[in-house]
Amino acid sequence: MKKVLFLSAVLALASCKKEATEHPVENGTENYTEGHSAEAKTPEALGKQIFEGQGNCASCHQADQKVIGPSIKEIAKIYKDKKGDIVTFLKGNADPIVDPDQFAVMKTNFPITKAMSDEELKAIESYIYSHLN
Repeated sequence: MKKVLFLSAVLALASCKKEATEHPVENGTENYTEGHSAEAKTPEALGKQIFEGQGNCASCHQADQKVIGPSIKEIAKIYKDKKGDIVTFLKGNADPIVDPDQFAVMKTNFPITKAMSDEELKAIESYIYSHLN
């Protein structure tokens, strides 16, 4: 009888331990290693992510050279010099000031940029202006 009780206790303990490892209890706190909290992106980093991803901007604009559209450096310089508003342009509410001849091509991306939040558009603007250095 002692063996049966001992065996039952061991099995019960083993099954509880297994369940505890398979279904960890969440206590609402998370541990981060140093640098892990950097997931909260800077506007520039978010802008780069959007520019190269969902915004589809990188398909026409490269950092230092004109491909289809003007380079990012050229856009940044002209908008800074002319005190233009990149966000307003991306919303479709401003005339092109960099390369008006390519405006028809750029307009095809307006459905994408018009659907973006102000935060996303400002992040793209931050990314573009980061190329002034």
